[in-house]
Amino acid sequence: MSIITKEVTDHLFTEARSHNAWQSRDIPEDTLHKLYDLMKFAPTSANCSPLRIVFVKTAEAKAKLKPFMSAGNVEKTMQAPVTAILAFDMDFASHLPKLFPHVDARPWFAGTESTVRTVALRNSTIQAAFFIAAARAVGLDTGPMSGFDEAGLNAAFFAGTRFEANFLVSLGFGDASQMKPRLPRFGFDEVCKVV
Repeated sequence: MSIITKEVTDHLFTEARSHNAWQSRDIPEDTLHKLYDLMKFAPTSANCSPLRIVFVKTAEAKAKLKPFMSAGNVEKTMQAPVTAILAFDMDFASHLPKLFPHVDARPWFAGTESTVRTVALRNSTIQAAFFIAAARAVGLDTGPMSGFDEAGLNAAFFAGTRFEANFLVSLGFGDASQMKPRLPRFGFDEVCKVV
């Protein structure tokens, strides 16, 4: 039983595509606020919400990002109206008194650096998936990508913090004329098991 229409599910999932070419249309900052205000309700462990976002929009910020992009990602990143750097905060637990006030959850996430990184990466990736769906919901197309110099980007954009880049998502209005046919996906029986 579905509580939303097929038109909505088609828009968010079955007809949505990852874009590599963009129309030259601006994204108002208000739209980015709407995107975030939907995405922020993504579920995370103890509401830890480790995702941190830098919306790269200005020519100056794009010039700062460009040297860290892999060769195959430069043109599409520079053409996109906005590229979001989706990062995670390794100090996410310090915010738990605000985000999860009914119990001191900070000890739950204490441990080795690798444990903290696993929790931060896993939960920010959940938020990032909601980010893509939220972008589509506010009328934007998306182009998620890896392919960047992680150390260089972190030093340029996150110096003095404990933020680390996970991946990037270009945002805008895709140029459908540049779209290749949709690639195949696995069927249920190929990758799923009900036990």
